[in-house]
Amino acid sequence: MRISTRSAVDPFIVMDVMQAASAAEAAGRHIIHMEVGQPGTGAPKGATAALAKAMDEGPLGYTVALGLPALRARIAQMYGEWYNVDLDPSRVVITPGSSGGFILAFTALFDTHDKVGIGAPGYPSYRQILRAIGFDPIDLPAQLENRYQPVPADFADMDLAGLLVASPANPTGTMLDKPAMGALIEACGAQNASFISDEIYHGVEYEKKAVTALELTDDCYVINSFSKYFSMTGWRIGWMVVPEDHVRVVERIAQNMFICAPHASQIAALAAMDCDDELQANMDVYRANRALMLEGLKDAGFTKFAPPDGAFYVYADVSDLTQDSRAFAAEILDQAGVAVTPGLDFDPLRGATTLRFSYARSTGDIREGLTRLKTFMQARK
Repeated sequence: MRISTRSAVDPFIVMDVMQAASAAEAAGRHIIHMEVGQPGTGAPKGATAALAKAMDEGPLGYTVALGLPALRARIAQMYGEWYNVDLDPSRVVITPGSSGGFILAFTALFDTHDKVGIGAPGYPSYRQILRAIGFDPIDLPAQLENRYQPVPADFADMDLAGLLVASPANPTGTMLDKPAMGALIEACGAQNASFISDEIYHGVEYEKKAVTALELTDDCYVINSFSKYFSMTGWRIGWMVVPEDHVRVVERIAQNMFICAPHASQIAALAAMDCDDELQANMDVYRANRALMLEGLKDAGFTKFAPPDGAFYVYADVSDLTQDSRAFAAEILDQAGVAVTPGLDFDPLRGATTLRFSYARSTGDIREGLTRLKTFMQARK
């Protein structure tokens, strides 16, 4: 049986690292997980309690494609609380994770072989989803002096159909301030390019609040998820905010592609939004872990990185240590028992000399992982 050319996407290397780490654990080793961007905590207790109650009250079936009205309204309320943005709930679309949001956004906005700019380093699935659907992802190599975020000069005269940015970003944790995001929005407008803002790590910030594109324009797509701040990765529930005249377009696509996001996850997500004490306790862990990482990585010998503004990653330049980040990550896993992600996932051209370290796990794990990394690096000299 034939295989489509569109299926020839690259593997998500971090998943391969996870598999190797799992194999090592199955063989009896204790592995410290710094490879995956998954909170070490589970869904808030209020979320699981709300779902248990709903399941006791009756069966859960399809919802309307746009999502439960109560959840859409609560998300709109959050934009007022977090950003002082007055958002019409009708513009909120509930999605099966942010991945479902990307598929809906790309399908709604772009035609076959349209060029879509993405910052590099960046989340690898942007590139692979775009390619699988039939669009042309264009890597925009971001520079350390710009904190690994794209700037308008990176895509001048490229004739892009769209630009996708992330703030806080994966893998770097860096953020765009209002002037920087405004400049990108203005540059997109000048090219008649669509602007998509991935805000999945909003809420996971340290010294200042992340800026939502909705503070600057309504003519954009914003994509978010309950996976990170709300600690609900496995529930596969997210949302997107679209311009008013795009709601019906996205709704028609969602009806046919997904029918709806999981009903159970929508109920849990609605309750999770009011679990502030538990969510802030998670943030206290990330803050402690971040402080440990900034000091401990440098102490171990990983010194070249931009301190993260948000998310739970450090993206380090290891060009003085290796020209093969995949082999280096395998060496670290084998000898130190610490799983880290090669930069090739995030930047195909320059990622052979970078590593991503995640600090989403428990503080005890992070402390132990840093000790192992230091021992490994000392033995390697």
